[in-house]
Amino acid sequence: MLSFRLLSAAVGLLFLTACGGGGGNDSPPPSPTEAERVAAASATANSNVSCAQATIGPFYWEIGDSIGPKASGSVGPAAPTDSTMMSIASASKWLYSAYVVQRVGVRASDVPFLNFTSGYSMFYLPLCRPTDTVGSCLAGNDGFDPATEGRFAYDSGHMQYHAVNAMGLGALDNSALSAELQAAIGDFGIVYTQPQLAGGAAASPAGYASFLRRILRGELAIANALGSNKVCTNPTTCSTAVGTPIPSEESWNYSLGHWVEDDPSLGDHAFSSAGAFGFYPWINSTKTLYGILARVSSGLEANAGYHSAQCGRLIRQAWQTGVPVTSTTPTP
Repeated sequence: MLSFRLLSAAVGLLFLTACGGGGGNDSPPPSPTEAERVAAASATANSNVSCAQATIGPFYWEIGDSIGPKASGSVGPAAPTDSTMMSIASASKWLYSAYVVQRVGVRASDVPFLNFTSGYSMFYLPLCRPTDTVGSCLAGNDGFDPATEGRFAYDSGHMQYHAVNAMGLGALDNSALSAELQAAIGDFGIVYTQPQLAGGAAASPAGYASFLRRILRGELAIANALGSNKVCTNPTTCSTAVGTPIPSEESWNYSLGHWVEDDPSLGDHAFSSAGAFGFYPWINSTKTLYGILARVSSGLEANAGYHSAQCGRLIRQAWQTGVPVTSTTPTP
């Protein structure tokens, strides 16, 4: 027979188990199903105020992983689709940095030109014409400002100077530049319509997504350099920053041709490269997901890339949590 003490212990254990004792409430909530994620992302894209037509106009969005798209949609009348070619402006910067790292690695001499601290911050975009070469685009347009050397200054001059003087691309026109990029990082149908490395490319969402998936799969060297050599960018909080297109209410960092969304309150540490016409590609902080919000804004919309990011990051949050986001403020 069991002793009275052993019998009492057994009964007590049975009681704890039956009543959920022993830390049963500490179990994490179940992960959302893929169907819940799709529904949450779609609802956010279609209903959140930051994604409203009155705010950003028609757009295409997509979220996927290293294998392919997981969810997507076109929002608004005459919205783009995954195959719509469009100018991507500063989303070109991520492409160039990936090209450089693929060709030569992350050399200390290249870093200032890729995180915009080189001092070559006086580039005048109208002097770069579609009929130029990379070199003629720079000729007479390679202004160096000693006041910005070693400080973050968002400007196309850094990459243009670097392309000519460090990578030897000066003789290339749009066609040759497109071929050079494709040979290094892959042919995704991305082409240059202006031989300007920091902003002259055109792409479809599907083409750019292929580039992002190669990063997620570790097939491009930039995968191991995301977020490296990052610098602060907000002049109101950092003495080593001169100018940024991100409003001063947020403080992001800048790495090698891409942003790191590190704002202390709102940031989820995603990597991104928003362009002036509203093209916003991103990779999440764990490098397991990519996303795109693609649109072509009117030339009168200031901060179009940031506006796309405000919507796109909420779609990202909705996917990761499986809950539609109704607030305009992310909760990373």
